[in-house]
Amino acid sequence: MRSNAKIFFVLINFILFLGFLNTECLAENKNSIINLFCIENFKEQMLKAKIKYDQEIAKDTCDCYLNEFLKTNSHKKAVNKCKFETERKFNLQ
Repeated sequence: MRSNAKIFFVLINFILFLGFLNTECLAENKNSIINLFCIENFKEQMLKAKIKYDQEIAKDTCDCYLNEFLKTNSHKKAVNKCKFETERKFNLQ
């Protein structure tokens, strides 16, 4: 009976460990998907505003957005803050 308890304990720990690894992988994938959508949206907004699209500006803005969104859990706050910072930093007014 004691060996069954050991096997059960090891099995549960293994499952929990795999779950932790899977969560980390999902978080990375989620962040890259958010970043992809951000860059596409940024590109669209730049073209609508008749401003030349710049990949460096898009990357900087989307990095800002992702960091702010993770901190505040607010899409609106992250967009407003990063839009303001990008306009100021890259003189886009």
